Amino acid sequence: MMDFAALDFEPFLISFKLAGITTLILFIIAMPISWWLSQTKCRCKPFVEAVTSLPIVLPPSVLGFYILFALSQNSPIGAFFEETFGIKLVFNFTGLVIASVFYSFPFMVQPLQGGFESLNKNMLEASYIAGKSRFQTLWRVALPNIKPAVLTALIVTFAHTVGEFGVVLMVGGSIPGETKVASVAIYEFVEVMDYSQAHLYSAIMLVMSFVVLLGVYLFNQHHNKRIGIR
Repeated sequence: MMDFAALDFEPFLISFKLAGITTLILFIIAMPISWWLSQTKCRCKPFVEAVTSLPIVLPPSVLGFYILFALSQNSPIGAFFEETFGIKLVFNFTGLVIASVFYSFPFMVQPLQGGFESLNKNMLEASYIAGKSRFQTLWRVALPNIKPAVLTALIVTFAHTVGEFGVVLMVGGSIPGETKVASVAIYEFVEVMDYSQAHLYSAIMLVMSFVVLLGVYLFNQHHNKRIGIR
């Protein structure tokens, strides 16, 4: 029987905080990259696309290991941040954010790129002819016309980050109040055979994921009906 009284919301709050910060950072980083990928004819485009999509096919333990190695005190990056700013990049929340940005990167880039590629090219050309710069065209013309793609990118990235396990465990460990996210909490409940709490945490994650995806599909359906697409 599920014990709701014993439910600790702290892992969920950490998960949501991590997902929110990661989603905001990724939107800022991925937007210009997605725009460039959708517009460029450069021969290096397939290489860039392969790099941005790598976290989808790479095992989380592999990605987590390389991020852990890159951010550790023995690496130039980790040593620089610790010696210069006194910041350790592993086994704390900062490390989780960095790892999450890498792990969820394609889930922000691909929907935005798909949205930009679906735009009417004549509309973009008209913007350039009117004297608008590439940045103005992106901000004032392209983004307002790909709202479903933007919403999908934001929500899927957020939900994907909330559900992370392998990468966050490798880089952040399980420090209560700092790096112990909901997915790690579920793993620990199973380890000690506390299946009641594991069921409860898992059910919350399941319902949340379903509601998020349902919201995306309902919004896209409403948007398509509004603009006359069946």
